[in-house]
Amino acid sequence: MVIKLTQEVCPMKRFLACVAIIGFVMFGCAEKKAVAPIPQPGEVTTPSEPKEAEKPKKVPVTEQVTEQQIAKVESGDVPSKGEEISGMFKDIYFDYDKYEINESGKLVLRSVADYLTKNSAHKILIEGHCDDRGTSEYNLALGDKRAKSAKDFLLSLGVVSSRAEVISYGKEKPLCSERTEECWAKNRRAHFVILKGKK
Repeated sequence: MVIKLTQEVCPMKRFLACVAIIGFVMFGCAEKKAVAPIPQPGEVTTPSEPKEAEKPKKVPVTEQVTEQQIAKVESGDVPSKGEEISGMFKDIYFDYDKYEINESGKLVLRSVADYLTKNSAHKILIEGHCDDRGTSEYNLALGDKRAKSAKDFLLSLGVVSSRAEVISYGKEKPLCSERTEECWAKNRRAHFVILKGKK
């Protein structure tokens, strides 16, 4: 009788022992947090790098518009004189307050680059335009960025910098004068003018 009772109790003891071991492993070996070491007397400590989230974000500097740019728009001057051909290439369009080249714009610029490669005596003038929202100064700077981003894409295709000139007209030469989204979208553009026979 004692032997039989002992056999029944022993498996229960083993079960309880297993539960105790599992509990010890789970709760007794919890991950310890790293504690910074206490500096010893005379030891120089270096402050740790701040985390990405803690680093102050750089605020972009607003591009200043020069009086020379404003004078160009008011006088209607362009960088080069001579025979000009406008409308050979489609205008490229930009999203509101943006100057990044989209995929359809890249197709147009590839055809411009191809033309310049085949006609080495010609240059291209890239005009940057904006819709009429915002100040004249702001739109001059934005139009300049649009023209320059188009030029930069041409340079990436192998066009020599001296063969692509830029000018910004800001909001001074709109294609459409209605105050609608459809009309504003037509005015946010870069326009191309071929300058024939320029060195």
